[in-house]
Amino acid sequence: MQNMDSKFISIISPVYGAEKIVDELVKQITDAMVAITNNYEILLVEDNSPDRSWQKIEAICKVNDKVKGVRLSRNFGQHNAIAAGLYLATGDYLIVMDCDLQDNPKYIKTLIDKAEEGNDIVYTYKNTRNHNFIKNFISFFWSKIFNWLLDDKSLNNNLKIGGYSLITKKVQEEYNRLNDFYRPYLSMLKILGFTHTYVEIEHDKRFEGKSSYTLKKLIMHSVNGIISQTNRLLTISIFTGMSFSIIGFLLIIYIVYLRFTHGFSPGWASLAVLIIFNTGLILMSTGIIGAYIGKIFLQTKNRPHFIVDKKLNM
Repeated sequence: MQNMDSKFISIISPVYGAEKIVDELVKQITDAMVAITNNYEILLVEDNSPDRSWQKIEAICKVNDKVKGVRLSRNFGQHNAIAAGLYLATGDYLIVMDCDLQDNPKYIKTLIDKAEEGNDIVYTYKNTRNHNFIKNFISFFWSKIFNWLLDDKSLNNNLKIGGYSLITKKVQEEYNRLNDFYRPYLSMLKILGFTHTYVEIEHDKRFEGKSSYTLKKLIMHSVNGIISQTNRLLTISIFTGMSFSIIGFLLIIYIVYLRFTHGFSPGWASLAVLIIFNTGLILMSTGIIGAYIGKIFLQTKNRPHFIVDKKLNM
């Protein structure tokens, strides 16, 4: 590695429900950075957590000026907290990592080494993910659906790739220019492109507690990701409607034929089933259109992705 004294490193970690983790998080990041350079900052973006995470950050900032504390005015979500960190960070290299220490800071040096080779983005991937069965299953199912719906296959979701990553200043500037209302971090990086590479890491167990992503949040995150990244659902609803219209028209001809040749008269049960089935298709298609209109509505409001309430050591 070249002399890193000329490079400033920002480590950004969104913090939520991590009251018992923050101290160890800062310690492990500091231990990793001491062996690399003294020019760094640890930017902890506290996403208005219900526990005492912010009080812990305040205490650390009083004794360690390398740690920068940012508290958002309300809970904006993990990806908007990352966006806040990327907006405020000043590093030449910016490293994003979760606060639960499943992403081990010992890999920071490897990420920087890869960036020094000329890569603007360094992703990490894990062959084994230490999540519970439900989270792994939903992630796998959503990934398959998402990739099938995508028109641009270069944006495919790979479950092995995680949010632990490094980007250069150039990528940060372009990322901050994007104004998408829904902004999943990895998807935004893939949209930007740039020279990139991958580093294999181990996915450790969570240091303490459990993930704040409930089943409902996981499902909503998946739905939002699909709607925000592809319009193919609208195309599918159009072709589904056209297909059933053609089938219905052919069935009408067939029923009229049976009526005149065999005196056939359809029963109420089959008619009721057709009505219910077609009504379901209509409501589903209307719901898909409504979901897209809802996203347009939120985008046109142009509300800020985050609001900073407090800043420490900035």
